[in-house]
Order: sequence, then structure tokens, then C-alpha cells
Amino acid sequence: MQNDPRADLPLAGITVVELGDSASAPFAGHILAGLGAQVWKVERPAGDSSRGWGPSQWKGSGAAFHAINRGKRSICLDIKDPVQLATLHDLIEGHADVFLHNLRPGSAEQYHLDSENLRQRKPELVVCEVGAYGHLGPLSKLPGYDPLMQAFSGIMTLTGEDGQAPVRAGVSICDFGTGMWAVIGIAAALVRRERKQIGATVNSSLLETAIAWMSIGIANYAADGNPGGRHGSGVAFIVPHRAYEAADGHAIISAANDTLFARLCDALGHPEWATDPRFATNAGRIANRNAIDGLIGERMKQHTRDHWQKHFDALGLPCASVQTTEELYAHEQTRALGILGRTSEDEIELVGVPLSFDRQRPPALASAPEIGQDNARLHQLLQDA
Repeated sequence: MQNDPRADLPLAGITVVELGDSASAPFAGHILAGLGAQVWKVERPAGDSSRGWGPSQWKGSGAAFHAINRGKRSICLDIKDPVQLATLHDLIEGHADVFLHNLRPGSAEQYHLDSENLRQRKPELVVCEVGAYGHLGPLSKLPGYDPLMQAFSGIMTLTGEDGQAPVRAGVSICDFGTGMWAVIGIAAALVRRERKQIGATVNSSLLETAIAWMSIGIANYAADGNPGGRHGSGVAFIVPHRAYEAADGHAIISAANDTLFARLCDALGHPEWATDPRFATNAGRIANRNAIDGLIGERMKQHTRDHWQKHFDALGLPCASVQTTEELYAHEQTRALGILGRTSEDEIELVGVPLSFDRQRPPALASAPEIGQDNARLHQLLQDA
């Protein structure tokens, strides 16, 4: 009998019960499953909200659901029903190492799924509560979603072009970041449990994640009161560090110090820029951002992205084409990493765990489950206990 390749993963043997919906908690559960944990996903009768997200669909559910829910067992329980709620409690208290949820504020207490109640019954349990505004403060009882936190945290005042309307990041950075923080907290709590034989309550929230993404901006403001601003593909504190238009698209150049800037000037055929008093230091380039960006931009338009990529790569200059999803999907570097995978020929390729252990990436997770496909397995588990 062939050995299970997942048996040696770091979280093999850990059981997680995920009562998560949409993106943040399900993404955390997805990572935990990718690291070897057995994840029981609890869905209401209508299913996870992301099953209905569009426009892209796969096997009757939104492609987004498949992206962050593979490798889990799905059980369908209506926690408003006392009998089904009792079943959930039996699963958590009898079998779970971790209970992960992003219930609306107040709901956990209503159904006795709050950490105080659960850990009183099972002290070694790790409970991870994923919230919107955080578990403390005047807004702690409010629900929230990723774009709200990008707005509230100020991220949207730093994203987009100067003088234009606010823009959110094109991916759910607060949802996915919060899922990652949740996993870090859970993993740390499990390590402590090994040492001290006690559980933990881990709190993570979209707003705290958003504030963490603002770390440099907040440090700059605390230092001199500068609130930052929008610089398109660039940043406030390094120049040049942005996208420039080439003959066939855009490419990002990052000359993050004066040495790299001088090397860039040589590569572009204008070594005199590096000794120009306006541009010789990063502080000078920030003060004269429009001037140096204009000079670099005019030179970049003379050749294609591929030309500049090869030229800069040979000189050790950081550069990357602004790629479409299609280009990323097909690129030889993406393929070489083996980060895209499928478990069978009738599945779409999806992103795996962005980690390797002993230089081996965890194997591709099983397909995302149908709603309640593991209810019979759950009942058998509870009967056998």
C-alpha cells in the first residue's frame, strides 16, 4: 500500500472545524488543509456565499469557491436548529484541535460557539475568531468586508493615480492577509499547546491586517506628519520604483538605492543622470519625481518589454513586465515553481500552497466539496466515538 504523501506534512493529525463564509476564514482553512490538517467545513443549507460568486463558474459553483476550499470535508448543518447545533458541538468538543470561524459579531455567543464557552468545556482547544473591525473598540460589533477595510485604513488614499478617485487593490488583500495571520496565530497556539498543554483564543481581523499593510505609511506619518499620497504604480518613498510604458506594454523598474539608480542610468544610455544634482540621491529624485520619471519614460518607449527585461537582467537591475493573468498562467517561471496543480484531468488548475518543505511543495489538494457531501462520514465519526 502506497504511503499517503500528506502524512508527513507539518499539520498532519490536526483536526480543524471551520465555520467560515466568503473569503477570510475559508482561506485560512484552505492553508491549514494545504499544510496537512483535516478540515471539516461547516456550511449552511444555502452553502458558502462564494459558491454564488461570478462570473466564472466551475461544476455549479463560483470558481472563487474552488480556489480557497479544496482539500476540505463539507458538512451541511443549520446551526439555528438545536439538534444540528448539538451535532456541531459534538464535533468540536469531541474531535477538534482548532475551531475557526468568522461569524457575525454576537452570533458565536448566541450559539454558545464563543471561545469562553468552548474552552471551558475543552481547555486544550484553539479557537480562532476572524472579525472585521477587531474584537475591541467601539466598532467591534460591526460587520465588514475587504473594500470597507481598504477604505477605513487609508489604503485607498495611497492606491491609484494622483487626483483621481480612490481605488482598491484588485485582489482581496485584507481577506487573504487576515486568513494568513489567522494561520500564523493558530500555528503558534498549537506550538504553545505542545509545551504547556493549554489552548488559546486567537483573534484576527480585516482591519488589523489593513493597519499592518499601512505600517510604513504610519511610520512616515508619525515621523513628520506626511500622510503620503497616490503615486499610481509607484510609491512615496523610492524613485524610480514604478511602471513605465515600453513599446508593447508596461514594465516595473525598481532602483531602490543610489547604486542601482546609477546602474540604471548607464543601462539607459544616460550616465549623466546619476550625477545630476536633482537626481543623485533618492531624496532628490523624490523631490524631482516628475522630471526623472519623464526622462526614463521617454527612453523606455523605444524598445519592447522583452528587450528591456533581457537588458536589465544582464546588468542585475530589478525589472518585471506588467503581465496579464494569461501571461502569468503560462509563464515558464510559474510552471517551474509547480504552484499550479490539479488532482484529476477533469479539474481546473488551481494555486497550491506557496510554501515548500525540504524543497517539496505539498501535493495538490482534493477537489472542493459539494455542499454536505461528508455528512454521512460525520455521523459515522460521532457514532464511533
